[in-house]
Amino acid sequence: MKKTSRRKTAAIIGTTAAAAMLLAACGSSSTSTKSTSSSSPSTTKVKGGVAYFAEASGANPNYIFPLTPSTDFSIDNLAQFQTLMYRPLYYFGVGNKAELNTSLSLANTPVYSNNDKTVTITLKKYKWSDGESVTSRDVIFWMNLLKANKTDWAAYVPGDFPDNVVSYSAPNASTVVFQLSKSYSPTWFTYNELSQITPLPMAWDRTSLTQPAPSPTAANLPDTTTSGAQAVYKFLNGQAGDLSTYATSPIWSVVDGPWKLQSFTTAGKAVFVPNTDYSGPVKPSLSEFVELPFISNSSEFNVLRAGNNAITYGYLPVTDLSQKPYVESLGYKVEPWIDLGFDYWVENYNNPTYGPLFKQLYFRQALQHLVDQPAWISTFLKGYAVPSYSPVPLAPANPFADANSKSNPYPYSVSAAKNLLTSHGFKMVNGVMTCESPGSAATECGAGVSKGLALNLNLQYASGNSSVTQEMAAYASAAKQAGITINLTSATFDTVITNAAPCTPSQASCKWEMENWAGGWEYSPDNYPSGGELFGSGSGSNFGSYSSNTANTLIAATHTSSDPQAALDAYQNYMVKQLPVIYQPSPDYAISLVSSKLGGVTQNPYLDLTPENWYFTK
Repeated sequence: MKKTSRRKTAAIIGTTAAAAMLLAACGSSSTSTKSTSSSSPSTTKVKGGVAYFAEASGANPNYIFPLTPSTDFSIDNLAQFQTLMYRPLYYFGVGNKAELNTSLSLANTPVYSNNDKTVTITLKKYKWSDGESVTSRDVIFWMNLLKANKTDWAAYVPGDFPDNVVSYSAPNASTVVFQLSKSYSPTWFTYNELSQITPLPMAWDRTSLTQPAPSPTAANLPDTTTSGAQAVYKFLNGQAGDLSTYATSPIWSVVDGPWKLQSFTTAGKAVFVPNTDYSGPVKPSLSEFVELPFISNSSEFNVLRAGNNAITYGYLPVTDLSQKPYVESLGYKVEPWIDLGFDYWVENYNNPTYGPLFKQLYFRQALQHLVDQPAWISTFLKGYAVPSYSPVPLAPANPFADANSKSNPYPYSVSAAKNLLTSHGFKMVNGVMTCESPGSAATECGAGVSKGLALNLNLQYASGNSSVTQEMAAYASAAKQAGITINLTSATFDTVITNAAPCTPSQASCKWEMENWAGGWEYSPDNYPSGGELFGSGSGSNFGSYSSNTANTLIAATHTSSDPQAALDAYQNYMVKQLPVIYQPSPDYAISLVSSKLGGVTQNPYLDLTPENWYFTK
C-alpha cells in the first residue's frame, strides 16, 4: 500500500516552465504507423516526441531505492518514479482493472505446491542495462537485504513478509523457491507478498562507490551475511538520500525498466529517456518523458490553460471545473483517474497527551460524526469522489467491498458528537469540552485521560489543494460547535507524510496529534485490501500505532482462510465500526487532462505510470 496524494494545483517553477513550453512542441518523427487505439482511432502514430507529466503539487519524487522506508512510501516515489526504472517481480493493473498483469511481470505466474507451503517462481528473460541478466540471484539479493533490514521497510508487518518465508533458494539462474511457514492463500500471497519483491542488480551489492561493481557470480558477496546486508542497505539508503546524484550515480543508472534518468533536480523535475536495453514487451516510443513539479494546483492549471502544450498530461483542479469546456477546446481529453484506495486522516495513538483519548472508541466516534461526507463530496469535490466508510475501497468497481462498507454507521451529527462526549465524563468549560470525570467506567473519560484535559487538538493537512482546505475548515467549524477546538495548520504533502510516522511516547517526534496528507491509501504493492500493513500492530505503515488484538486476528484470517471473501467481510465489518482512523471522502485521484495528441494512455488503478505505451499522433 502507498500513501497517495490528490493531484492538485501548482505553479511550475519558472525556468522549468519556459523550457517545457519550448520542448513540448518538438515531436521528432522518424517512423510512423497506423494506430488502432480506441482512444485515438484512425490517427497516425508518430515515433519520438517529449511528453510532460504534471506531478501532484508538493508531492515530488524524493526517494529512488525500491526498498523504501515509511517516510517515503508514496505514489510519487514508487508508482510514478521507481517502477519506470526498476520493475517489480509481479506487476499489477491491466488497463483500469485491479488484477495481475502477467504480460508486464518479470516472472511467470507462481506455482504453489506442498499444500500451498512451497512457491516456485520462474523468471522470464530480462536484462539489466549493464548487460547482466536478471536472475534468481537478484531476487535472493532483495530477500537478503529485506531480511536483514525489515524494520526499515515501510511494508513490513511482524509475522508477515518476510517472516513467513522459512527459507528461499535459487536452484538455477531462472528459478526461485520459497518455503513458507504454513499454508497461505495463493491469491493473498501473490497479490500481497510476492507483489512486493523488486529484483536488485548485483552491481548494487557493495558498501561504497569506490568499490567496483561485483560480478554477479562472485562468491561471498556482502549481502550473504546479516551484517553485510545491513551495511549494503545503509550504503544504498544513504545514496538514496543524495537527490543531486540520482542521474549520474553508477548505482541508480543500472536499470531493468523501460526508462533511465537523464537528469533530476532536487525540486523534483525528472527527465527520463528510453532504456535501449529494455527487455519487456513494450519499448518506449517517446524520445523523452518528463515529470514536472508544482507547488500548488492553481499554478499547474495556469500553465496548462495557457494553451502552449507545456503540459501533455495534467489535471483539472476541482475548483476549476467550470473551465472544463475551455481546456477541451485547447485539445485535452478529460479522463477521471480512479485508484483502488480509500481516504482518511490519522490520529497518533502514542501522543503523550491525547494518545489515551484517541484510544477511546467513543471519542473516535465523536470525531467521525463531524465529517459530513455527502456535503463535502457535493460541495467541495463536485461529485468526483465516493465516501470512505472502511479500509475496503468502494471504487473502482471491485468484488471486495460488502454491504457494511457501503453504509455509514456514523453520519454527520454535531449533537451525536456532543452526546458521546458528555456521556463519557466531558463538560463544557469556557467553551471547550473538558474531562471532568476521569476513570475507566462506562460514563468516565477513559483509561489514561486526565481530569482537566481540554479538547484543544492540532490537525495538520497537506497544502496546495483548495478542496482539502475547504474540508478542513468545515471540519474545524463543526468541531467547534461540539466543543472541540481544532487548530489547523498546513504543510507540503512530503512534510505531512514525514511527520505522520509511527513513534513511541518518549520520542520528541511523537508530539504530532492528527495528520492529513489528503490522499489516504492506495492498495499496492500489496494489492488485496486486507490491511495488514496499515492496521496490524507494529506494522511499518501503521502510522498512528493503532493496535487491536481483534483486528490482528481478523487480518490474519484473511491470509489463510479457505473462504477469503468471508474472512475479508469479517475484517471490514469490524473496521467500519472501530474507526482506526478518521474516514473522509475518497476523491478521484485526478481529473486528468490528456492531450488529444497523446495516444496509448491507460489509467492504472494502482496509479502506476507506463509512458512506454504512450505515443504522439498527427
